[in-house]
Amino acid sequence: MRILLIEDHQRFAGFVKDSLGKEGFTVDVVNTGAAGEDAISSVNYDAVILDLGLPDLDGLDLLKSWREKGDETPVLILSARDGTDAKVLGLNSGGDDYLLKPFDMEELVARIRALLRRPSEVLGLIMTAGNVSFDTTAREVLINGKAISMPRREMGVLEHLLRRVGRVVPKDVLEDKIYGFGKEVSSNSVEVHVSRLRKRLKEIGADITVETVRGVGYLLSDKDSLDSK
Repeated sequence: MRILLIEDHQRFAGFVKDSLGKEGFTVDVVNTGAAGEDAISSVNYDAVILDLGLPDLDGLDLLKSWREKGDETPVLILSARDGTDAKVLGLNSGGDDYLLKPFDMEELVARIRALLRRPSEVLGLIMTAGNVSFDTTAREVLINGKAISMPRREMGVLEHLLRRVGRVVPKDVLEDKIYGFGKEVSSNSVEVHVSRLRKRLKEIGADITVETVRGVGYLLSDKDSLDSK
């Protein structure tokens, strides 16, 4: 899942990015409201973490602008503004959740996952195709109920293919979801991760496969759909 973090305290932002990265998220960091506006207008994020005390504008004004434009991306507000009135204002301005600074990273991760579990954004806590399941909360891949070790990039590819099982996922969509800003991405990076995932699925006895739709992207199919062809 790709998340935008809008936070002007660079050290703190780096800590949050690293912590969420360890949990399997791809995180882009920007330090101003203007940069946040540019980012959300160019990338389809799964969620936004928004600090209210930005150097160029109030985060609430940015949030209101998004909602007025019809952008429904889930937004978790981070703020040092305590009190019920501040929280109510943040939620009434379009925020989906409000977390007071300072906070525990475990709570931030849990709240982000809760936002992403909402029906409009996610198919469910556990996505299944054939004998393969993906637990979106534990970030765990299982085959016939047994946990399988899988590198983060391959897991990211599998997750997005599972979210659209039976449908073609364009290559650029996969690339957009598993890489963040500032990452050097070679022309064949996605192909490499898909190839490794395809090999791993075969080795572990999965009855799903990743098909290449030339010139478009990739399609995750289970055994039943393959047998019917």
